[in-house]
Amino acid sequence: MADDPVVRVEHLTRRYGALTAVEDVSFEVRRGEMFGLIGPDGAGKTTTLRVLLGLLPAHGGTVSTCGLDPSRAQRALSGRVGYLSQRFSLYGDLSVDENVAFFAEIHGVSGWKPNRDRLLDLVRMTPFRDRLADKLSGGMKQKLALACTLIHTPELLVLDEPTTGVDPVSRRDFWRLLARLQRDGLTLLITTPYLDEAERCQRLVLMDNGRVLSLDTPTALREQEPGLLIELVVRPRPKAVEVLRARRDVSEVEAFGERLHVSLPGASRERGDAAARELQVALAAQGLEVEQARPILPSLEDVFIRRMRAAGGAPTTEARA
Repeated sequence: MADDPVVRVEHLTRRYGALTAVEDVSFEVRRGEMFGLIGPDGAGKTTTLRVLLGLLPAHGGTVSTCGLDPSRAQRALSGRVGYLSQRFSLYGDLSVDENVAFFAEIHGVSGWKPNRDRLLDLVRMTPFRDRLADKLSGGMKQKLALACTLIHTPELLVLDEPTTGVDPVSRRDFWRLLARLQRDGLTLLITTPYLDEAERCQRLVLMDNGRVLSLDTPTALREQEPGLLIELVVRPRPKAVEVLRARRDVSEVEAFGERLHVSLPGASRERGDAAARELQVALAAQGLEVEQARPILPSLEDVFIRRMRAAGGAPTTEARA
């Protein structure tokens, strides 16, 4: 059915010996959406993907991928899913054209040449089709890998941290490609530790230590955060942090580059401008130079750090903007 979820995960548990890598995880991926599994290394993202692709058995719960039980229908599933990891294996001694042809043959695709030409145009690799894969940059290799992954026209594209280690310009171009594929109707399930990339997803799961912390749209996750968040640009910053953390109405002070995010859990958002002015006056009274003070919605990084702390986890730099 067109309205059925492409992926359904219900109370999934997966262990490695005594270690529980994924515990009681549930979510659905709707047809045509870009869905994100977001979390630091060790959160359980890749293990979850491997179970729903049929590469690992579940130790609890149920999983359905493209209407199939992945543990029993892995061969059938491989024709309906494209999988791209950060370590996707290209053949360095084959050209761009030959790599795509090889993966077309693996999937038993007939009449694949027009689709290869279309995909190479899509990823802007046509001028390089005779170049050996070993001679491509990191970003170009990922675009070639994407073309290889799509050659059999899957209904679900699964990407496991596809832009890790890719330069910022190539990351941006790669995400433009993914957005176009999604607009054309392809369903995408993506894992990433980059929270700025997570903003591009229609819905996402925040994961840590094998558990789901939250599931919603990026906007809803930010709007659900209680209290008030004030963004400050103030100098000298170390003294400002010390002054702010000494205040009873401040629960957290986090640094984001030159900016400080100050959490006021007891304040309402209606008092945002007034609260920002109060902090500005208090800091100025301590001889600090305040360049900016304004209320803001929490970023996904703010949300993730708070949800981790609420769940008893320690903040980490692995989930990053």
